[in-house]
Formats: sequence, C-alpha cells, structure tokens
Amino acid sequence: MCTVVLLVRPGHAHPVMLAANRDERLDRAWDQPDEWWPEHPGVIAGRDRTAGGTWMGVNRAGVVAAVLNRPGSLGPAPGKRSRGELPLLALDHEAAAAAVAAVTRLDAGAWRSFNMIVADRAGAVFLRGLGRGHPQAEPLGAGLWMVTAHDPNDGSSPRVARHLPRFRAAPPPDTDGWRGWRAILKDRSGAPGEQINVVPRDGFGTVCSSLVALDADDGVAWLFAAGPPDAATFERVV
Repeated sequence: MCTVVLLVRPGHAHPVMLAANRDERLDRAWDQPDEWWPEHPGVIAGRDRTAGGTWMGVNRAGVVAAVLNRPGSLGPAPGKRSRGELPLLALDHEAAAAAVAAVTRLDAGAWRSFNMIVADRAGAVFLRGLGRGHPQAEPLGAGLWMVTAHDPNDGSSPRVARHLPRFRAAPPPDTDGWRGWRAILKDRSGAPGEQINVVPRDGFGTVCSSLVALDADDGVAWLFAAGPPDAATFERVV
C-alpha cells in the first residue's frame, strides 16, 4: 500500500502540491526518475525494472500521475496487465482532463484493481479501477486529500485515520520548505497498518518518497528520495 497526499488550492501560486511514499517489495528492482521511454517523449518517471512501467511520473506539460493498489490486489496476476502502464498512458497527454478522459475509456478489467491520481495546475482527479467496466473519475476539490489503497480521506484506512489530521495541522509545504510534511512522511511509528513510512518486514517496506509542486505557470518541481524518507536525501528531479 502506497500513500499520496495532495493539497489542492485553485487560484494559488502553487495550486497543487503532492507528497508520496512508495511501498513495495524490497527485492523488486527500480530506477530513479528519468526519461526512460522513447515511446513516451517528455515523460519523466521512476522505472520498475520488472514490468517496465512506473508508479509515478510527470511530463513536460506539467501533468503528474501516480498509481496505487486497492485492497487485496498487491502484485501481478495471470492474465492482467501491469498497472505501471497507467501513469505512462496518462502522461502522454498535455492536460489532466485529457488524461482522465483517456483512462476512463479503458477496460478496467485488463488490470487488477487500482487507484490513480492525475493532476495539473487546473486541479486533481482521483480514478478508481475496480477490475470491471470503466475506471471511475472523481474530481478532488479544494482542500487536503490522502489516498492509500482506499478512497480519498477514507477513515477506515488506519493510515489515513492516524496521519490525515497531522497533515491538516501541518503548515502548507510552500510556507516551510516541506519541513512539516517531510516530518510526517519520515515517521515510522504506529502499528503496521498505520505506518506511513513502513518498517521493512517480510521483504516489504517503503522504498522511496516524492515531493511535487505544480506552479500556476505550468512549472513543476519534483524532489525525490531514492530510499525511505527517514534515511535518503531528497534531490531535485525537475
């Protein structure tokens, strides 16, 4: 289960700010964000070496896309495509609205169930793929949103119940240089289901972290930690 946190502020100089921790098997190899795919020009994303897709990326037009599992759907399944394709498909578009329209036309049955976030300076959208029919789109209005394997701000997720109030109480990232949010992303306390920075166990844990700011003028700033955020340094990607 990964975590994505978004602050959506229409009309602000930074209308969308996003933080994400990626949880994965520790033995599943991956590459740091770069332009790995000639067939997807202008897309910068981390690359999963096993299936060739990504968990999160941005494009030169200022669109960001991330994919997460839903409950009970960790890992591949026979006859199903890799969910890592989905952010790449979204990032082929120069606006979030066009990306969402493309994803909602897909057959969700081709993949195991998934959650997606797609955003640009105009706002953010949550997409839900339930393994049948078409993915469903839900615009995320102004405010703070936290997405795990569950729906946005779903208090039935122990992780959301524990950490969403902390994000709400923290200063906006553009006022304190991400310090408040980074402190939460680094936290390894709590029961296993509550941890936002998952302590490695049974070969699984938090493997990397991202901080993304979308500017009103289409600029994108992405800071990436190539390891658990309590141990790795955040470095600028774009």
